[in-house]
Amino acid sequence: MPFTPYHFGAHACIALPLRKRINILVFVLANVVIDIEPLSVMVFNLSYPLHGYAHTFLGAVIIGGIWGGIAYQFKKIFITLLKILKLPYEFTIKQYVFSGVFGSLLHVLFDAPLYTDIQPFYPIKANPLYGLISNPVMYKICFLLFIPAIILYSYTIIRNKNMKHKETI
Repeated sequence: MPFTPYHFGAHACIALPLRKRINILVFVLANVVIDIEPLSVMVFNLSYPLHGYAHTFLGAVIIGGIWGGIAYQFKKIFITLLKILKLPYEFTIKQYVFSGVFGSLLHVLFDAPLYTDIQPFYPIKANPLYGLISNPVMYKICFLLFIPAIILYSYTIIRNKNMKHKETI
């Protein structure tokens, strides 16, 4: 997608219900990591496909795994950010890696129907997902998914607050 943040609402709708099993920040930020590839192509005017190896399922697994491992090295920062977001969970290295891989794979799955240059099943050069959903529809869906994401986040914060309140009584 031309604007990676479009992925955030949809990804949050998946990550928030799984918040005890996956690191939401690592999962959502995997989108940014995957889109470093097209950003680099545009910024440096590279002779490389806009959506190359990073936008394949194989590439997403590798990049997501590396991203999860790197993120784990900065787990204190992620723990602090999750506390600020009122989602205070700690995760194992496996959960960091899984979060990165899952987020990266979902990014490719969301982009594959939109772009002809994506080869999600590389080394197979076809994209059987292309055109399954139109760009305008995908953008609307992603934009609208911010609404349930905000509701889910609000519900989670209120629920966590109520649970803490009950523990102190």
